[in-house]
Amino acid sequence: MLIFLYNPVKEEIGVDMRTLLKLAEIGLVMTLFTDASHVNRKILRRNKYQPVRLLTTGLLLTILLGALAAMVIFRQLTIWEAGILAAILAPTDAGLGQVIVNSPKVPERIRQSLNVEAGLNDGISVPFLMFFIALFLQSSEGAGIVLTRFVLEQLGLGTLIGLIIGFFGGMALEFARRRDWMTKSVQQLGLITLPFLCLLVSEPVGASMFIAAFVAGLAVQIWFKEAGSHSAEFTEGWGQLLNYFVFYLFGMFVMRAWGDFDYKMLIYAVLSLTVVRMIPVAIALTGTRLSKYTVIFMGWFGPRGLASIVLGLVYLEQEVNTTGASIIRLAVMVTVLLSIFAHGFSTLPGINLYSKKLAGLDEKSPEKQVEM
Repeated sequence: MLIFLYNPVKEEIGVDMRTLLKLAEIGLVMTLFTDASHVNRKILRRNKYQPVRLLTTGLLLTILLGALAAMVIFRQLTIWEAGILAAILAPTDAGLGQVIVNSPKVPERIRQSLNVEAGLNDGISVPFLMFFIALFLQSSEGAGIVLTRFVLEQLGLGTLIGLIIGFFGGMALEFARRRDWMTKSVQQLGLITLPFLCLLVSEPVGASMFIAAFVAGLAVQIWFKEAGSHSAEFTEGWGQLLNYFVFYLFGMFVMRAWGDFDYKMLIYAVLSLTVVRMIPVAIALTGTRLSKYTVIFMGWFGPRGLASIVLGLVYLEQEVNTTGASIIRLAVMVTVLLSIFAHGFSTLPGINLYSKKLAGLDEKSPEKQVEM
């Protein structure tokens, strides 16, 4: 990851990119698994259309608008390089959005929608990223086959692996719990092996470890009901520790690259966090009868963070020596940095303001409907 943030320092500090990529991947995998284990599956089944809209129409339009904005602002980028940048910045960050996901002031269906979106959109963005890289490296002939292969491998296999590990892992944990074979602390250790298994199994077969981890977090609840309320505490703590370490390194290398930033990157970052995110969300939620306050709230709170850093590392690991590589690296850094501060400072005021706006809505509004 350090190489992605500031490439020239490799020899200076002796950093191995693959080691740092693994560190960031582990942190994200643990966060996604933990977030999924807190998802109320009954509410998700009844409210499935909002996450589906955000992950289909919303994500596709986000990548499209992000690429168009990149082509307008960074004239040096080719259309495929613009697509690479847009795909890296398309996913939202599950870790940075935890305050909203855990806030009782936000309706549960809205929290669950944002949580599921953040848990799955990074894995879905990977095939698009690889597709744009493939198009840059070769002619468009056979590009459809490349995309189809990545969709089947990363999304299909990732989902299957997550279902198997989560289902049977949860069954084993519940079986041992009922027979008092494990103390609570050992249950936590058993639970933490599941996201690691997702990572270890997914990589050799080319599946998305992020999709696998999130699906496993959903599937483990089928048998092991305590996954979200009790045993995930250990997983969440260590996952956050890794995330904090990654962000610490991120901040350190932002300072090293500070002199390379320019106003165009700041403009793109602002557009990426506002227009590029909020317009697709508004279009995706059309027809849901959600209030304009909810649409604005969901549109704004799509922070960029660890997921974009990991996807940037995935891009760098392909060793694509594009003429716009430096622009892509620095634009991602500026956008993530701006998101950390903008969403960090606006989260609590935003939740409080949104809660006040909800109080004035009709009792029959979707936001006020209580799911059983």
